[in-house]
Amino acid sequence: MKVVVVIQARLTSSRLPAKVLLDLGGVTALERCLRRARRFAHVSEVVIATSDQPGDEIIATVARRLGARAIRGSETDVLSRFAKAARDTDAEVIVRCTSDCPLLDPALSSRVIERFLSAPGGVDYAANVLERRLPRGLDTEVFSRETLERADRDATAADEREHVTLHVYRHPERFRCLAVTADELEDRSSLRWTLDTLDDYRLLHALFERLGPRADEASMNEIIALFEAEPELARINAHIAQKKT
Repeated sequence: MKVVVVIQARLTSSRLPAKVLLDLGGVTALERCLRRARRFAHVSEVVIATSDQPGDEIIATVARRLGARAIRGSETDVLSRFAKAARDTDAEVIVRCTSDCPLLDPALSSRVIERFLSAPGGVDYAANVLERRLPRGLDTEVFSRETLERADRDATAADEREHVTLHVYRHPERFRCLAVTADELEDRSSLRWTLDTLDDYRLLHALFERLGPRADEASMNEIIALFEAEPELARINAHIAQKKT
């Protein structure tokens, strides 16, 4: 079964333009995300899905330089862009990540993939975001090619075209959805290490400074330990409200 990670990336951002190319410890946020995604279990390929707009040519160029295939499609109809990525890679299972998550934890993401692949009777969609306990920035969604094609065919609302999986988990009566939780962990959903605003960048920059050579290997627990040692870190972006879907 071919499992493909599709990392969503574009240069435009209402809050922080060109955020995926910002420097984090000498490496762009996009490359940080790509490096971690390549460590997911069961994955055959990692690709970058960007828009077909001229401004995103730089994303495609960076992806190719990093040895990743760049697949380009609609800027606003991201659902169709993902469907194209699945077709172009001949993926049977798609793992969705976004390039504003430079500290994805491969072990946690691999757990979502494994739960999807091994679910008794099979499921259409599995994610660690349906019941949020993890810090924001570790989001991983896994779904079948058939599920993606059904969503691409049936979703008509503008927000469902923009937010790839929204149609799926809005309709649990049509899709078998599995929440992959971390019940053994203390609820850390108040922590935020995604990249969406300048203060998010300030926090991530501070984290990567502290992680140093461990930046690509550090687990969620290692990063949480930094917050526990320096409580002021969490205050850098604690005021940021997540954009509503």
